Amino acid sequence: MDGSGTSDGGDGGWSLRPMDAEQLRECGHRMVDFIADYYKSIESFPVLSQVQPGYLKELLPDSAPNRPDTLDALFDDIREKIIPGVTHWQSPSYFAYYPSNSSTAGFLGEMLSAAFNIVGFSWITSPAATELEVIVLDWFAKMLKLPSQFLSDAPGGGVIQGTASEAVLVVLLAARDRTLKKHGKKSLEKLVVYASDQTHSALQKACQIAGIFPENFRVVKADCSKNYAVAPEAVTEAISIDLSSGLIPFFICATVGTTSSSAVDPLPELGNIAQGHDMWFHIDAAYAGSACICPEYRHHLDGVEKADSFNMNAHKWFLTNFDCSLLWVKDRSYLVEALSTNPEFLKNKASQANSVVDFKDWQIPLGRRFRSLKLWMVSRLYGVENLQSYIRKHIQLAEHLGCDSETFFPCLFPPSAPNF
Repeated sequence: MDGSGTSDGGDGGWSLRPMDAEQLRECGHRMVDFIADYYKSIESFPVLSQVQPGYLKELLPDSAPNRPDTLDALFDDIREKIIPGVTHWQSPSYFAYYPSNSSTAGFLGEMLSAAFNIVGFSWITSPAATELEVIVLDWFAKMLKLPSQFLSDAPGGGVIQGTASEAVLVVLLAARDRTLKKHGKKSLEKLVVYASDQTHSALQKACQIAGIFPENFRVVKADCSKNYAVAPEAVTEAISIDLSSGLIPFFICATVGTTSSSAVDPLPELGNIAQGHDMWFHIDAAYAGSACICPEYRHHLDGVEKADSFNMNAHKWFLTNFDCSLLWVKDRSYLVEALSTNPEFLKNKASQANSVVDFKDWQIPLGRRFRSLKLWMVSRLYGVENLQSYIRKHIQLAEHLGCDSETFFPCLFPPSAPNF
């Protein structure tokens, strides 16, 4: 038997044994060694790949092999052909976007998830996957001191999405359908969304998917005197103009930690505006929301009690491998009404009795991975105190860089958290 996942059939042919336990043990050890060696030497690679577009087509054959290869040959190709084309996000010299978010605990969780290989779209397809997700999302809600309405024993609850883009999309769809139920389906062309010009582009894409007319996506200019947070009075003015034009304001998106300046929008004021006009209020804390597990930064979430939904990315600052975006809603019924489908082949006694949560009704796709495993393992193996220390250390580094910033580049904003 070689490392390719095949064994000699004895007659010159090959028999496939895709999940032989002993072969997995042998090859798995070799793969872990390969990965560990990669991490030990990661600083030796140029952070940004030096290859030219189309480089790989010149190095690999134009059709799949008829006969199996060995694991040794595959490792050689990874070293010689794949790694040169990798941008090394986990390198200590990588500073773009959100780097170095991997951890041993998260990696082990991914391994175990791959081993179970479940497709946990409903409770019955793997009860542990659903129930662990419910429990872990409650853990993190309590770490962030979110209002009790966001917990699983309330009308709301939490769910793991792949990305913040998916989280924003599903709550926008829920808000859209809630509004159309009130104003009629023919009102779609009148629905208006409000956000800062610093809001992530995911919201614009969500509007395109949800059928919101492009001209009804209001981009409100941020206030440069407040680190580019949005000005509530500007949002109020935009809403007033739209109301006078017969339009229907229905969705406000605030950000905790904008991409360009890490600004925190004024949540209490925006929440009041949303409540005053019966609008859905969403908070996108994909990046800086993680810092709010530290008591000294929790005030950045003041006003979250006014929100209908809240998301943050564990794969950005919680040592959890991509993908793992956490979403909480205050009333899950709106998500379920907007996204539920129940063909005959998905029906089962537990679901029909409404005694379980089926996360297929909280997301766009049907299938879903066992992502709560890695989040659970990160929580268990590191603990809240270590996660808090990890975040505080990063903030200290940002403050240190801010002190010396004139040496390298001009500092546009004070380096006080959560500005980095």
